[in-house]
Amino acid sequence: MVEALSNRRVALAHHWLMGMRGGEKTLEHIARLVGEAPVYALLAQPDRLSEELRRRPIHTSFLDRVPAIRRRYRMLLPLMPKAADRMDLTDYDVVICSDAAVAKGMRCAPDALKICYCHSPMRSVWDLYVQHRREAGLVGGAVLAASVKRLRRRDRAAADTVSAFVANSYNVRNRIRRSYGRGAVVIYPPVELAEAPAATDPEDFYLVVSELVGYKRVDLAVEACTRDSRRLVVIGDGPQMSLLRKLAGPTVSLLGYQDDAVVRNHMRRCRAFLFCGEEDFGLTPVEAQSFGRPVIAYGHGGACETVLDGQTGLWFQTTSPEAVAEAIERFEEEGGDLWPPDRIAAHARGFAAARFRDRFERFLEWCLAEHDRAGPEGVARAMESLPADRFLTMGERAIGTDDRGSEPRP
Repeated sequence: MVEALSNRRVALAHHWLMGMRGGEKTLEHIARLVGEAPVYALLAQPDRLSEELRRRPIHTSFLDRVPAIRRRYRMLLPLMPKAADRMDLTDYDVVICSDAAVAKGMRCAPDALKICYCHSPMRSVWDLYVQHRREAGLVGGAVLAASVKRLRRRDRAAADTVSAFVANSYNVRNRIRRSYGRGAVVIYPPVELAEAPAATDPEDFYLVVSELVGYKRVDLAVEACTRDSRRLVVIGDGPQMSLLRKLAGPTVSLLGYQDDAVVRNHMRRCRAFLFCGEEDFGLTPVEAQSFGRPVIAYGHGGACETVLDGQTGLWFQTTSPEAVAEAIERFEEEGGDLWPPDRIAAHARGFAAARFRDRFERFLEWCLAEHDRAGPEGVARAMESLPADRFLTMGERAIGTDDRGSEPRP
């Protein structure tokens, strides 16, 4: 536990706890730093959580009282700001939110230190609004269009209550600035890495591990590999499964959901990992690199910070099957099989969970000291002049400031 928290009442907040994806794994590592703090979330399914989270008191909103809605909880977006506002955390001195939606809108005491580890501003009302509206269908799209202005106002107001923002990448830091007008430091999320790079030669197949939703652009990999008769294995499930089955040729295998052991086995054996969407950060490319496997990625967003073009993988610049196919061909022509696995895995180790906990602990100590000196407003003021890379190493600073995602877009 962080020593400076020992005499303070601490709570954790998260948007929803419906499984152990990247955001929940980040929350788990934060939880290890803060003692026995309870967790607040709009909805929760404790049986799907890790032991570290499941053993804590978990407090949920009124939305969790109707179990029948859990399968379609994302459709409840218009109700979520109100649900968050009704969650009372005013008894706590420090509230740490892990958020990509509305957790930062939970009510805290005016003098509390409120920290938000931001995986992204709410995607469906900010950067990915158009895509989410299109994919929500006729009724869902109409509901989102009718409520988006109100949701943006509520989200911006919730952001104004945050003392300090942490972004999971420079890419998300730029989104925080555009959406909320706030500064943030960058602390990369914890990634579950292989203990050592794969000791065997790669097999002749490419790999995608992803939730099958539109913005992940798995369709690009499927079409590219189908067109050129390259072997591709896709692991993951989601609403785009039926579309991908129609696009997939005989060289493409769609395995659906698989457990971690199967995923890691395929990462160990694949020729290269394909990553075709623009992500906030993107955990799976780092996981694949920890096995010494190169990544062929869309050169925008988080991949610019996790994949070194020409060293640990290759970037392509347009979202088309042709661009993916051309990048694969270039990878093969440049001797992709011969790229040193040790070098690729060494790069991935910079994102290890232990490094995340060290950086976040130092950030917490800074926030607590500033809060004791000048209160939550003082923390917010100091954050505006704090360098984004304050808690990163020199190597990570170079990655963050030398990619095309490092500067805010117009």
